[in-house]
Amino acid sequence: MSNKSIAALVVVVILGLFAWSSLFIVQQTERAVMLQFGRVVDADLKPGLHFKLPFVNKVRKFDARLMTLDSPTQRFLTLEKKAVMVDAYAKWRVFNAERFYTATSGMKQIADERLMRRLEAGLRDQFGKRTLHEVVSGERDAMVAELTGSLNKMANAELGIEVLDVRVKAIDLPKEVSRSVYERMGTEREREAREHRAKGRELAEGIRADADRQRRVILAEAYREAEETRGDGDARAAAIYAQAYTKNPEFYSFTRSLQAYRNSFSNKSDILVMDPKNEFFKYLGDPTP
Repeated sequence: MSNKSIAALVVVVILGLFAWSSLFIVQQTERAVMLQFGRVVDADLKPGLHFKLPFVNKVRKFDARLMTLDSPTQRFLTLEKKAVMVDAYAKWRVFNAERFYTATSGMKQIADERLMRRLEAGLRDQFGKRTLHEVVSGERDAMVAELTGSLNKMANAELGIEVLDVRVKAIDLPKEVSRSVYERMGTEREREAREHRAKGRELAEGIRADADRQRRVILAEAYREAEETRGDGDARAAAIYAQAYTKNPEFYSFTRSLQAYRNSFSNKSDILVMDPKNEFFKYLGDPTP
């Protein structure tokens, strides 16, 4: 290989390295700034292929996708000085690449720390001017919307980021307060249970008294109907007996005597001491009558 060929190869390699270090790509999910000796010369590099001067320009790229900032559970006081434990988060992304780099040196950790302090201050302010009922259900949406707007305005001006949403994941009472609340709820439920039991006993007594009254009424009516039926039967029986007696008194006397004999002699252990000529034995001594 001649010296000219070697020189040409070296030139080609140098040009390749120069082109490799001069060209760079900005992805769709990125925001980037170009620096020249530490000073921003291009604050908004669009996605695509770009050129820079090696050893003169430097490119800093930032993730432009949606970021999540989770706030640790914090203790805040409501308007009526009631303590609550609040767990919240914020959604943000890089909006102004130059301002973001100037404020945070392009470090997400710094942006999270500064945004965290602002978020906690905003939550403390919002909870401090509302009651517990309002922050839990009454004005929760309005509170979140107001906090998102104020936090976005601050973050945009100071950090070059856009806060898209702030949400409160959970609002709980402190453990010591929760214990007393649960005890008070238990006492209240026990009182309500006693009231319900007392009302139940009162209703039960009323039902039993009414049932006893109805029972006595039913028994009285049944006894009255039974006595009426029995009296009517006895009257009919007496009428039948009287009618039969008037038709044949001797036969009636005979059948009554037979019934008397049957009742008297049914038990063999009984002893009767009577005169054989007694009127009671007239049909046994002389059946012709």
